Amino acid sequence: MQTALKIISLLLSYPSADLQAATQEVKTSIAGADGITGTQKRLLERLADDIGGLDLYDAQERYVFLFDRTRSLSLHLFEHVHGESRDRGQAMVDLLAMYEADGLSIDAKEMPDYLPLFLEYLSIKPDAEAAELLGQTGHILKVLRERLKKRHSVYANAFAVLEALASGEADPKLVRELLETPEDDPADLEALDRIWEEEAVTFAGNAGENACGPDRLQRQMRAHQRRPDAPAPATNL
Repeated sequence: MQTALKIISLLLSYPSADLQAATQEVKTSIAGADGITGTQKRLLERLADDIGGLDLYDAQERYVFLFDRTRSLSLHLFEHVHGESRDRGQAMVDLLAMYEADGLSIDAKEMPDYLPLFLEYLSIKPDAEAAELLGQTGHILKVLRERLKKRHSVYANAFAVLEALASGEADPKLVRELLETPEDDPADLEALDRIWEEEAVTFAGNAGENACGPDRLQRQMRAHQRRPDAPAPATNL
């Protein structure tokens, strides 16, 4: 499972020339990965081939169009549960503390809730613990897969595998609430400007007692589901 999580982390990262050049190496790693079925391996191989077969600039443009210009497809997990509320800042602090407690240091330019980074963290955990933590994001993973499928995006493959690796079933109520949130149109630049013209979140504050660990992450992922009236919003193998 650890290798599979590391591979998916890589495939969900911003496409690079190095990634494209390593397509065959990635596919070899997929073939040898434990904890995923043959069908799931084929889904990841298809994604690796797709990324590797595109012109680099086309692959990067597609990635930005999907994940950077649409909040409804954001790869930042807390975007889907906290939006721009103050709770998001504290959640970031707590998640960063959890990483650091396990010896994972991150580049200052990356937000702690960036999904590829979270998956890289899970790849160093025992399988059962990784599956449990991944399961706490299950409603987000399911919604992202559904939205990507609707766009006929091959990136849905990665989320299908992540759902299978996660412990438990996604909470249907949380899935429904997220799916009811209107999707932003990446082609509507004026609307996107209005959405992003919000006060920047400050990631500061005291973590408080028991701020780290699975229980805290579960509260962050589930208890602070965004209200309907809230503002709209790399690694080597």
